[in-house]
Amino acid sequence: QVQLVESGGGLVQPGGSLRLSCVVSGLSFKNSPMTWVRQSPGKGLDWVSSIGASGATMAYADSVKGRFTISRDNAQNTLFLRMNNLKPEDTAIYYCVKGGRPSYYSNLSLRGQGTQVTVSS
Repeated sequence: QVQLVESGGGLVQPGGSLRLSCVVSGLSFKNSPMTWVRQSPGKGLDWVSSIGASGATMAYADSVKGRFTISRDNAQNTLFLRMNNLKPEDTAIYYCVKGGRPSYYSNLSLRGQGTQVTVSS
């Protein structure tokens, strides 16, 4: 079955950086566009970024553009999200999901356990 295991979250001060990872198994990772979404306290899931299967195309939400970088290592079946200049409003649980836009939406029920990112001084 499909398994997605996110890691790399933590507590960081405003302006700090984190790199999230998502190890994927149970699907053809190298052929799958992938997406990061996040859920802030008391809110729904928000799209953050997507990447094509080869890693050549990326897209970002306006709120993270210029600060976050999505990437992937198809040899290691791993998706990454580098987050720089973090802001308190980036506080959320971050999930990786199979698919790009808009197909990821139908795969949300298959997301992993997520990794908590807390930005606070």
